[in-house]
Amino acid sequence: MRLGYISLRAILFLLLNIFCSERLSAQEQRYTFEKGLMGSPFKLIIYASNDTLANKAANCAFKRIEDLNEALSDYRDDSEINHVSAQSGSGKWIAVSKDLFDILSISDDVSKRTNGAFDATLGPVVQEWRRATRKGYLPDKKTIRTALSKAGYKKIKFDKGNQSIWLAKKGMRLDIGGLGKGYAADEAVKVLRSYGIKSAMIDAGGKLALMDPPPGENGWKIVVSTGRDSIKTIEYANVGIATSGPTYRYLEYRGKRYSHIVNPKTGIGLLFHLRTTVISPNATEADALATAFSVSGIKEGKKYLKRFPNNKVWMEERKGDRVLTWNTIN
Repeated sequence: MRLGYISLRAILFLLLNIFCSERLSAQEQRYTFEKGLMGSPFKLIIYASNDTLANKAANCAFKRIEDLNEALSDYRDDSEINHVSAQSGSGKWIAVSKDLFDILSISDDVSKRTNGAFDATLGPVVQEWRRATRKGYLPDKKTIRTALSKAGYKKIKFDKGNQSIWLAKKGMRLDIGGLGKGYAADEAVKVLRSYGIKSAMIDAGGKLALMDPPPGENGWKIVVSTGRDSIKTIEYANVGIATSGPTYRYLEYRGKRYSHIVNPKTGIGLLFHLRTTVISPNATEADALATAFSVSGIKEGKKYLKRFPNNKVWMEERKGDRVLTWNTIN
């Protein structure tokens, strides 16, 4: 009996060693991939059990983002979104892809809940500001009025059953730049999950989609910055995070700095916004709301936040010589 007991214990010990060795050999390692997409660097940090899995998952995620860019980029003459915009005012329903229908539907929902602070039909105005920024002039009032007359989220209608949209006015131009990178990051997450990847971070030009944290960590450590210096390191997982501000993209004209973010009501680039960081259940919502809250400002933003449960905001804006702060992240 004693010999049998020792043998059984030895067998169990051997099996435990084998199990632990297999666990060790399958331990997830960190892999980093980067590629220029949508006019920005896209960075993937993946934890996977081997090189083959990591490379295949990353390549397929990048391919998904490339396909989205081909369809949704208003910079590409041959993109679906520009082809659809060219049919505006035709009096016909326009059949669109699932991606375009979905992203425009999300945009429309955010527009309605923020009273138009976010607007994916602002393309004609955005085009004028892009041109002005490149050449260094301020668009005149008549040009802005004309561009604004072609915009407005209420000028687009949706037919979900037939996956079609209606663009009411000729000259409308769709622009999903305010949430496109967040949407692409979320789609990349879906691809990674299809390969069994659980722990990853997608940095889509500053729009983050966070999956499970790195092994042994409680969350991904993210540094939130105003552009002047680091403010705080926050730690989150399974959320989307987006930050917007005029740090790098703006028009400097006669001593004033106009943000690349345009107010849909005035058609003018924001003057007093410093920075907005939003933490949302997904990167698409975070991306859109970072723009919407930047436009609305702190006072109106506090009202809109009540319409978006499970979101957190950290915002700074200038009022005269003062910098006002609104922070629900803490």
